Amino acid sequence: MTQVLEVRDLDTRIDAGAHIVRPLDGVTLDIAAGETFAIVGESGCGKSMTALSIMRLLPESAWIERGAVRQDGRELLALPEYEMREVRGRRIGMIFQEPATSLNPVMTCGAQIIEVLERHRIAAGAAARARALDWLRRVGIPDPEARLDDYPFQLSGGMKQRVMIALALCSEPQLLIADEPTTALDVTIQAQILDLLAELQRANGMAILLITHDLGVVARMAHRVALMYAGEIIEIGTRESFFDRPLHPYAARLFAALPGRAHRGTPLVTIGGMVPALTGPFAGCRFAGRCDVALPHCSEEPPPWHPGPRGAAVHRARCHLLAGGAQAPVPAPVRAPAVPERAPATDPLLEVSGLKVHFPIRRGLFRRVVGHVRAVDGVSFSIGAGRTLALVGESGCGKTTVGKGLLQLIAPSAGAIRFAGRDLAGASRRAVRAARASMQIIFQDPFASLNPRMRVGDIIAEGMASFGLGGDAAGRDARAAALLAQVGLEPAARMRYPHEFSGGQRQRIAIARALAVDPRLIVCDEPTSALDVSVQAQILNLLAELQRSRGVAMLFITHNLAVVEHLADDIAVMYLGRIVESGRADEVLARPRHPYTQALLAAVPRIDAAPAAPADRRLLADPPSPAHPPAGCHFRARCPHARAQCATDYPAAVQVSPSHRVHCILAA
Repeated sequence: MTQVLEVRDLDTRIDAGAHIVRPLDGVTLDIAAGETFAIVGESGCGKSMTALSIMRLLPESAWIERGAVRQDGRELLALPEYEMREVRGRRIGMIFQEPATSLNPVMTCGAQIIEVLERHRIAAGAAARARALDWLRRVGIPDPEARLDDYPFQLSGGMKQRVMIALALCSEPQLLIADEPTTALDVTIQAQILDLLAELQRANGMAILLITHDLGVVARMAHRVALMYAGEIIEIGTRESFFDRPLHPYAARLFAALPGRAHRGTPLVTIGGMVPALTGPFAGCRFAGRCDVALPHCSEEPPPWHPGPRGAAVHRARCHLLAGGAQAPVPAPVRAPAVPERAPATDPLLEVSGLKVHFPIRRGLFRRVVGHVRAVDGVSFSIGAGRTLALVGESGCGKTTVGKGLLQLIAPSAGAIRFAGRDLAGASRRAVRAARASMQIIFQDPFASLNPRMRVGDIIAEGMASFGLGGDAAGRDARAAALLAQVGLEPAARMRYPHEFSGGQRQRIAIARALAVDPRLIVCDEPTSALDVSVQAQILNLLAELQRSRGVAMLFITHNLAVVEHLADDIAVMYLGRIVESGRADEVLARPRHPYTQALLAAVPRIDAAPAAPADRRLLADPPSPAHPPAGCHFRARCPHARAQCATDYPAAVQVSPSHRVHCILAA
């Protein structure tokens, strides 16, 4: 089999001023044509640094100390920069982890794709524009003709990610490096993108280096899997062997930390401690300090590679416990503490009625209003103290706009918002600001929401100082240190700047900032989308504990339905600005009544189930634009069960049970 990429003993170093960081230490891997090779592991373990080292896109303070990177037999580390620019994009495409910071903010989405096509002499002029439009359509952008001339700031996080995917794929490279390619995408678009990647792989023999923390995506896409920890690959094997019997204790813990209905009501398994500092060589196993089955010599001798039951060619791991052909170690069982029952339904802390957020569409020299984007179009719900309402739906359906509208970060066009008995929709700026001490938000993009000029400690303490909380400066600093430890970061991290952290670590900082002012309501906008499963488990446990101990209410905006299954008390399913189904989590998950909800649940990639959705639950076509919603039921053009009646009037609510409502004639 032809090897498209060969990496040998790759060491990368970063000059951090006081010390040298070793993010990669002897990384070796091969990827064949037509193969998907997945790298999984905790945030900060070196996954993204591996991709940046291969592409030679390291920051100025970093360098490759030794090793070899060969693409299609050519040594990339020896190429001059002008030749490497020809490799990037044409031979090796890359989907970056954070599209908001990777897309050019002063160029339209179409212009950025056209630039790639023209730069690599694939197409030019009108042909390039037509090809760019086709790629936006293929990655599921609604109304691609209009989006072609939009700027990145005009798109949702999920749509920006799809533009980044189109940028990486439009040149049809030999190797695609996909760094968390579906993190910001809902499950239906994720399924569409994964199908597109698989189609290109079959047609062109494209190799894929997949970097992700989503084990469901790995189970669906990967041929081989490598597990990284602290800058080193510690386990490697075929997809079947890795999921059937993980060898390393770290891998076993990752599987145990996955959320879902099976763990509902109990804390998730977490991995104690933190990833060790990568500032020097290790005497023994890098995981020894966090391993509950470690032997005395694990911290003294680096473990060599040992084969699993199927042999080294198929599956092997660096673990002393596998010496002499021993069976893979099984971690000691975690005894979860007793968990109080979920908060019963109470008088609502937050009541939202008929909320609308419409954005004007302006055209012409005088910028006249010619229409509106109905981002949120009459949404109503309530949340009681200590309860979690999960707001789910596809990217661009209005979920984030609902969250920002509640906090008056975007002015609502109509509707009522009552928080703790106070009406915020028509309140003064002073009253809204006072309410924000009790209402906090965790934004979807942690990089864009953290001030790059402030140290992490000051970012966390800023809210406390603004609302007169936390005592003096020393008291606020101590609380910031405690909050960082609570979300799984070293207290010393408060002296560093946001750019010094990985995407997942920045999300933890954003969560610590939201918790600093002891809010009564937290709007969580995709708070775990950038986190690996072990840290996700830690954050979900933390949020659940806050609910139990403080009665915090949460609006949990997410596309991760496994998290919804584990955490949510109630669910509202949103489509094109409206809620189409709502009810208690157990009702909606066990017996979804709306075809859209059924399609969402069927599209979730799972490690223990076939990935394909049932034929009668696959979505047809692409989501329509909220600027031009279809008449009648907004979902009818994509519904496999649509009838003539669906095209006339928007369906009225059908009360399936006292708490379960569906807007669909099929539920009547």
